[in-house]
Amino acid sequence: MAVLNALEGAALVIGGIYLLVMGLLGRPDSPQQAETGGLTLVALGLIPLFAARGLLLRRSWSRGPALITQIIALPVAWTLLRSHGVLIPAGIVLAAVSLTALFQLARPATIEALGIRRPGAASSTDTDA
Repeated sequence: MAVLNALEGAALVIGGIYLLVMGLLGRPDSPQQAETGGLTLVALGLIPLFAARGLLLRRSWSRGPALITQIIALPVAWTLLRSHGVLIPAGIVLAAVSLTALFQLARPATIEALGIRRPGAASSTDTDA
């Protein structure tokens, strides 16, 4: 699950760097738009990378950003699936990765491994008086 988040984050960062380079060295229709898009992708790519690191270290806070990343990826995958050409396989891969990661993040074993208590569950420090 951490690997899936890391892959998505790396893909976003690589895409952002590509847009930045093309905005600076290439001949895009709008260099400013390419550079802004590149910086945005790099910033968005850092979120799943930090979440992946937190998941590897079993930090409970990391589940939230990982879930949000996967939920946001689903409409992106849907948009890619409705396009033409090489974007369709990219949409299939993104949807498969996103759904797999969501499933893994929702598993009780994952929740337990991250030390997240379910609502209403008594903690080990609670004592009956």
